[in-house]
Amino acid sequence: MCRIAWRSPLTSLQRIAMSFSPAVRTFRRSDRHQLTDLVNRHAAAVLPGVSTSVNTVLSSLEARPDEYVVDPWVAERLTLVTEHRGRVVAAAHLHRYRDEPDVGPDYRGAVAVPWFVHHPGGDPVSSEAADRLLAACLATATRWRARSVHADGALPCPGVYGVPAAWPHVRSALERAGFVHTGATEVLLLAEVSDLPEPGERAGRESPALLRTLGPLGTRFTALAGDRVLGHLELDTTLDRPERVGRGGGLAELADVELDADAPEGADEILARLLARARDWLTLCGIDRLLTCACPEERDEIDALRRHGFREVTRTARGWELRAV
Repeated sequence: MCRIAWRSPLTSLQRIAMSFSPAVRTFRRSDRHQLTDLVNRHAAAVLPGVSTSVNTVLSSLEARPDEYVVDPWVAERLTLVTEHRGRVVAAAHLHRYRDEPDVGPDYRGAVAVPWFVHHPGGDPVSSEAADRLLAACLATATRWRARSVHADGALPCPGVYGVPAAWPHVRSALERAGFVHTGATEVLLLAEVSDLPEPGERAGRESPALLRTLGPLGTRFTALAGDRVLGHLELDTTLDRPERVGRGGGLAELADVELDADAPEGADEILARLLARARDWLTLCGIDRLLTCACPEERDEIDALRRHGFREVTRTARGWELRAV
């Protein structure tokens, strides 16, 4: 017995539409909602609940004030999209850096693709859309007479950078275009604030004093025994500012941790006390998730974070450079 798959006959207009190839063009303001949707789909595959707003995406095409060191070095910006049947299926943002003495040597005269995203799919059109877009990016780099060309996946939302493991389609497209991974790989770890050590667990023990101050990266909590610093951590609670996100946030970053390995109570106990204080503070801030990162070789640090509520959510490959195709 044979199976019959019933399909509606294609109209002439549908056949014509299917014959259209993906076309690369410059970004238009009318693309903003489709572009934001494409960005958010990629972000959501990396970190749960992460999204960005249309205004943030548009603003990031003009400037990245959070990148206060390298952003002033950018001489020209360009955003390209691939359109297929009226849909934005791929997008890339480009930077041309000034070739002047005040620009860092690794950036001087370089062209960067800070982010590149495209709809995955098993059909040839998906790969063609990505390949055409990257070819246009490289043609632009040639026109700009780039000394070198670099790529990344630093989307305008927290915790999404490099080429995460959740984006094999992006990695494949970059490799087909001639990019190779030359940088480091980082482990992204996430904890629910409710899974961090509870302050009450250590209330009955003789504990060091905990001082809260403003640190270079955020709110700093320092553990002290007299004049001796036993360790500190810093929290960046500004990741989910209302103008940055598409919906209610609740994400902060554990931006820095430093512990005295010779602390009388042990470094792990000091970490637990600091995280317990951080839990209390984050709860008051209305934040329910805490993000951090580590290098894979930092096994002791990763194990310590896992003992206190963190879990690995992905790994991301930073630093992509164009080599011979």
